[in-house]
Amino acid sequence: MKITSPEMLAQSMKNARRHHQLTQQGAADLIGIKQATVSAFENHPERSRIETLFKLLSALELELHVTERNRPEAKAADERGWDQEW
Repeated sequence: MKITSPEMLAQSMKNARRHHQLTQQGAADLIGIKQATVSAFENHPERSRIETLFKLLSALELELHVTERNRPEAKAADERGWDQEW
């Protein structure tokens, strides 16, 4: 999925949370933050800390990929030749 705004990112992560059948409180408990922080991220992602983003990505078993615009994602990874995780 191509995400081009904070709102799209928040909606995508909210959908993932629901897919995992987690409430906001359940997601918050997994990563040691307050439910209000999860709610704030889902409703106003532009005001959230980057640390919150990565904690939520972890709780939802998601990862972030950054690619050049208008470039197919699969090609971008293949052409780099990088196959290791950090």
